[in-house]
Parts: sequence; C-alpha cells; structure tokens
Amino acid sequence: MNVRIEPSWHTQLAAEFDKPYFAALTAFVRSEYTAGTCYPPGKLIFNAFNLCPFDKVKAVIIGQDPYHEPGQAHGLCFSVNDGVRFPPSLVNIFSEISSDLGKPVPQSGSLVRWAEQGVLLLNATLTVRAHQAGSHQRRGWEEFTDAAIRALSAGREHIVFILWGSYAQSKAQLIDASKHLILRSVHPSPLSAHRGFFGNRHFSKCNKYLQDNGIEPIDW
Repeated sequence: MNVRIEPSWHTQLAAEFDKPYFAALTAFVRSEYTAGTCYPPGKLIFNAFNLCPFDKVKAVIIGQDPYHEPGQAHGLCFSVNDGVRFPPSLVNIFSEISSDLGKPVPQSGSLVRWAEQGVLLLNATLTVRAHQAGSHQRRGWEEFTDAAIRALSAGREHIVFILWGSYAQSKAQLIDASKHLILRSVHPSPLSAHRGFFGNRHFSKCNKYLQDNGIEPIDW
C-alpha cells in the first residue's frame, strides 16, 4: 500500500509496519483494490488517523467494518460523505445527540468535524470489498487497529473510549481503565438501539469527563 499515515501515528505504529502480518495484509489489500471495487478509496484508508493525530485524540469511537456501498465510506466509522443518505445507525446517533445535548440533527452525515476536534473514528477493519460486508475481516487489520488502541491506552491519559455493541466492547481489554474513561452500551443499530443506546447519554458523559480533566469538550 503506497498510502501514507499521519507522522505521529507512523511513529507510534512503526513496529507494526515491519511485522509479517502487515506485509501479508498489504499484499492482500493491494490485490483486492486491483481486482475490483473496494472501499474506502485507497487514499482514505488511513483517514481516521490522518485527521486525528496521536497527541490530539480526546475520544475514540470503535466501529467494525467500513460501509460497503458506493459513495458512503471515507475512512471514518459511522460517517458518510456529504450528500449521502444517513445510514440507520447514524440516524440513531444523531437522535441521541439531539436528546442528550439538545442539538439539531445536522444536514450532513460527514463526521470529519468530529475527527478534526480529536475524535478517532476507528473501524477495526479499514477496508471492504464492494457489496460484501466483512469481506476484509481477519486479514490483519484487527491486529493493526488493536495496536493503535493499545498505543493510545499506554501513551496517553484521559481519553474517552466509546464502545457500542459487543464487538466494540471486546476491545475494552486493551484499555487501561485506571487512566481512561470507558463508556459502553448496545449498538446504535435499529436492531438494538431501543435496548439501551437511546438514553445512554454518552456524548454529555464524554464532555463532562473531558472538562473535569481540563480538556476542551467536543462540539458534537
């Protein structure tokens, strides 16, 4: 992959780039993008890292897999490009923000503005084959993104890790809860949102924790 990652993240994850799994992952991803349509566009594979340098991270939201239909994925979990119809989980996220913080639902589903404020919108798997959810899982991406979570846990303090759904919650074992805040609930998917996502107040809880630790809150 001739894809650049932001310098501070390159430093933090340098050891990963030299491991055999990453060489195999690189070969696999390159072959997939050559053979057919994959998402996000190649230059946006590391978009979550590139918009949110290591030392700027205030909160982490963990997703599982990029969107796999045209025009949606741009390297940030739950986010879609301007002008793209909101996926159901994103509708529910904006609904909870509105309920929690009294903010109106935005016109755009792009969460770039969150990333630029320090929210790392990290999918565990960073690429996907068009129309085939989960098609790039278990190829090495999870090892790479777990390393990023571990680096943040070890190298930083007072980050809010927001874990929605059982898959994201499985990442809690990578996080030092004595140094960081871990917020857990069910996933915002329509299948589960009414079982505890709505009313979780994660956005106000995140901001209170940040403010209590002298950190500028997120304008969600």
